[in-house]
Amino acid sequence: MSGADDSRARADARQGRLAALVIAGAGLLWLGAQWAGGFYGWPVRFVFLFDLAALAAFVFALSIAWRLWRRRQT
Repeated sequence: MSGADDSRARADARQGRLAALVIAGAGLLWLGAQWAGGFYGWPVRFVFLFDLAALAAFVFALSIAWRLWRRRQT
């Protein structure tokens, strides 16, 4: 493996870890927000903001995974 291939593989691994951490973190924070919203009686429209934030994080992670998949296809 050449130096350029090695650095690209490391960059891909780093991006994969980022996607995994974003998915895990967003899921855990969303679950925590849902629990806190029910426990403290937050208004539904406020808790809905956490839903939108989690959705944005999942879309971001999906875009990273898509780019990685496309890069490996070439």
